[in-house]
This record gives sequence, C-alpha cells and structure tokens, in this order.
Amino acid sequence: MSLTDTTAWTTALNNMGIGPVGLAGSPLLSDPLCVPAFDHGLGIMAGMTPVNPMMPGISLLQPPVPPGVPVMKEIIHCTNCTLFPANPNLPPPAIRDRPPGCKTVFVGGLPENAAEELIHRVFEQCGDITAIRKSKKNFCHIRFAEEFMVDKAIYLSGYRMRLGSSTDKKDTGRLHVDFARARDDFYEWECMQRMFAREERHRRMMEDEHLRPPSPAPIVHYSEHEANLMAEKLKDENKFSEAISMLLAWFERGEVTRHSANNFYSIIQSVNSHSRRLMGEKAAHEQEFEDAKERFTNALSGILTGFEQIVAVFKAASKQKAWDHFSKAQRKNIDIWRKQAEEIRNAHCEELLGIRREEEMEMSDDDNDESPSKRPRVDESAVAAQARALKEENDSLRWQLDAYRNEAELLKQDQGKLYRTDGDHTNDQQLHFQQQAMQGLQQQLLALQEEYRKMELELEKMKEEKSQVQALLAALKEKKGCGSKPASANQQSEHATEGSLASRPLRSEKEALLVGIISTFLHVHPFGASVEYLRSYLQRLDAKISSGEIEILLLQLPHMFQQEFTGVGASLEKRWKFCGFEGIKTVSQSA
Repeated sequence: MSLTDTTAWTTALNNMGIGPVGLAGSPLLSDPLCVPAFDHGLGIMAGMTPVNPMMPGISLLQPPVPPGVPVMKEIIHCTNCTLFPANPNLPPPAIRDRPPGCKTVFVGGLPENAAEELIHRVFEQCGDITAIRKSKKNFCHIRFAEEFMVDKAIYLSGYRMRLGSSTDKKDTGRLHVDFARARDDFYEWECMQRMFAREERHRRMMEDEHLRPPSPAPIVHYSEHEANLMAEKLKDENKFSEAISMLLAWFERGEVTRHSANNFYSIIQSVNSHSRRLMGEKAAHEQEFEDAKERFTNALSGILTGFEQIVAVFKAASKQKAWDHFSKAQRKNIDIWRKQAEEIRNAHCEELLGIRREEEMEMSDDDNDESPSKRPRVDESAVAAQARALKEENDSLRWQLDAYRNEAELLKQDQGKLYRTDGDHTNDQQLHFQQQAMQGLQQQLLALQEEYRKMELELEKMKEEKSQVQALLAALKEKKGCGSKPASANQQSEHATEGSLASRPLRSEKEALLVGIISTFLHVHPFGASVEYLRSYLQRLDAKISSGEIEILLLQLPHMFQQEFTGVGASLEKRWKFCGFEGIKTVSQSA
C-alpha cells in the first residue's frame, strides 16, 4: 500500500473506530522512505483542519473495534523496508490498559538486523520522538512528545516488517506495539494534575471572594474632624444610617466627655432635625395615598352610576306596558337579573357612603385643627375641576335618590294589596332601610350643594380677577397702537398699571422658572426681543403659554425687564430688554 493513498489510511482508521481527521505535523514516514513528491501537509484527508491534541479520540484511548467487524489493513511500501498487514481473520493484537499520561510505547518483534536509525525513521512520522531505548532482544521503548502521538503508533501493531527484499529470518519480524508504563510519563501526568488542582482551587477561591459579602468598614475613633464629617453625613439622607451607626459606636465606647459634650449635643440636634425631614416624607406619602383614594372613589362612583342605569333599564322593562309582552321564562330571568343588579348596586352604594362618611369626618377634623387664615389659595383650574367633580357627584346622588323613590313606590304598591305574603316583613325592613339611606343621601346632597355653591363663588372671583387682567392687557394693546405720541394721561395710566402689576409678587414656582428662563434668554440677546419671539421660545417648554401671560409677568418686574419701542409708523416694534444688573444698583441706591 502506498503512503500517498489516502483511501487506505481512511479505511484503516475507520476499522479502528477513529473518524477521519487531519494529522498536522510530520508525515507518517520520513522522506527517504516515502514516495517522492508526497505532500505531508495534506494529512490523511485533504481539506481537513489540523488535529487538536485535546480532541476526543486523539488524546484518549480509541474505542474498541466492534466484534465481528474485520480490520482491513493494506501493505505499506517503504524505501528500506516493507510492512505487511496481518491476516484479517485473526483476532486483533491484545493491548493493555492505557496508563495515565502515557507517552511511551513498547515495540516488540523487531527484525534482528533492524537498526535504531531505521526504527526512528519509521516511527518519527507518528510524532516528535524524545527518546528511543533499544534492547538486544529485538524490542525497544519509544517516548513521544505528546500523548496523541501514541495512538498513531498503536496503529502499526500487527504489521510484519521485512527489510528490503531479503527473505532471511533475521530481516523479518512481526511488530507488536503496546502502551508502556514509564515513570517519567506518570511524573509529568501527576505534575499536570497538581497544576490543574491548583488552578481549580484558585478559581474557587476567586469565586468565593467575589461572592463573599464585603466586611463592614472599621469605625474610627472620635475627633473634632470626624465630628464635623458626621454632621455633614447626617444632612445627607443616603449616608444618615452610616452616621447613626458610627454615633452609636461612639456612645458605646464612652467617647462623650466634658470637652466633647457640646459637639455631641450639636450632633444630637442634627439627628433631631432629621425627624422633620421624615415628617415631610410622611406627608408626601399621605398625599399620594389621598390621591389614590380619591381616584378609587371616582372610579367607584362611575361603577355605581353604571349599575344605576342597569337597574333603571330593568325597572323600565318591569312596567305594565312592556311586562305583558314577555313570556313567563323571560319575566323570571329579568326579575332575577334585576335583583342581582340591585344587590350589587346596594353593596357599592354602602361602600361609597362609608368612604364619604370617613372623608367627612376627616374634613371636619381638619377644619377644627386648621384656621381659615392658613388655608392655601386655590387655583382657578383646581376650583373648576372640583366644581365639575361635585356636579357629577350631585347628579349621581340624584339618580340614586330617584331609584330609591321608585323602589319605595313599588314597595308601597305591594303593601296595598288585599292579601299579605310571607315576605311582607322582609319588605318592611327593606323599606325602612331604604328610607334611612334616602335621608342620609338627602343630607349628603344638601352638604354637597352647599359646597358646590362655595366653589361657584370662588370661581366667580377668579373670573373677575381674570377679567381685570384682560382689561389691563387691553389697555396695554391700546398703548401699543398709540405709538410714541406723548400723552400725560396715558403715561399716568401706564405708570398706574405697571405699579399695580409690579406690586404683585410671584404667585407660583412656574412664574419663578419663567422669570429665570426669560432673564437668561434676554441676557444673550442684548438688543432685546419681542413678546412673540419669547413665546415661540417658551412654547418648546410649555405649549400652553400665551403672549399675555409673558407680558404680564414682564410688567410685574420693572427693575429686571425694560420695555423699548423701535421704528416709526407701521414699522413700530416693542422690544423687552434685561436690565437686572442696573435694577440692583437702583434698588440699592433707593434703599
């Protein structure tokens, strides 16, 4: 068999249970023994990737050949020798168990005239050979550089070697290649295992250190510098817990002395001031809770309104005009559905009434605690929203009252019959309960109507203020149309208007933010800007802002913003400039 025949090598490896893989490195036999022009880089199969020593089946012992499958080997022709395969019908040569880390093979059955150089040339194609120990009894030990090279040498076991064309007994021999136990191989394997164990311990140690929670930082001893740092930490909400733990440790150590008592007292004052912040957070959470409660109440009112409408449909269907046209089964179903809807409606109504009572009790407590002078000023939009909510609630209560009245009339009609049934007592109780509920609803309706009137009065006051502002805006527009004509009366009205606007302070945080943004914008525009230009810039931040609001805000601050007119006739234009730095000097001189 020629060494360049890849098909023969593939068949042999398949018979041994090894898949076709590429063998990188030196060829199986050296160039003097191989056919000329043999490309060793192609390996056994052309186009395959080089062998990885860690691939399964290469660095480990190959799996045994399945029983009953003949091993097909072919003749290997070399320059100085020829290797003949054994009879395929004979059992395969026996090999021992592979020792751990085996890199040495035992080669027996060598011809007596086989030189060490010939053996080296034959077996160096399996891999790099580090040592050959040849005996006088026709056997030798060959040690390779890597473990996977031993698998290639085991393939030649069973071949009969013949030197040249001689038939002399001393020039022939049957090769027996087997694993050998070597102390050097076992020592290197143990070293490798110890290295792997060290790496595994190091890896586990790094994982444990990574997963171990960090140890708490040591608490420093008391000093004036540390006391100042603690005072700063107590002001920070994120570092408050850390500062408290350090303060408790100082108290346990007995760091409080006569010299440090004042510092500790100031620290305790800082701790006490934190309670105010906590109360503020509590108030914010309570406000969120109240908002959620209000949303729940509104949603429940909407559900109750829907049930009232459903019950109204059933009652309309129960009237004589429509009731006679339904069949008996249909009447029964309608009656059952009406009762179910009424029960659900009554349950929701009781729940809503309980919530209203709780709110009234809380509102009465708040009214007793707070004085009217401390009540915050209600915004116009908030008043309008509350008025709409009260109106909707008033309508809902009216619907409920009508429903209760209808039910009371039906019960009276039932009581007016000539005979009494077993459910009369229950109907009387229901009538009594419904009358009580109706009285409660009437009282609640009166209270809501009174509150609604108050809200309407406040809304009218807001509208009056709005009309005054609009009148001022109209006066300003008339002044703009008059141009630069001098008029003493107009100047007096202008000064009066500006004085009235300037006397009004900023009412909300939104106006303060607008003043800051407009000041920055006009500061980078030294030649001034018109109100429309300012509005186009501010609409990027607030789309609902108008030119009238901006102009009123500018008129409120005459020491910060100055109005100038440029142009003549149709080209007359009004510009606003920032004069805050000059206004500071004017205010300081007048003071």
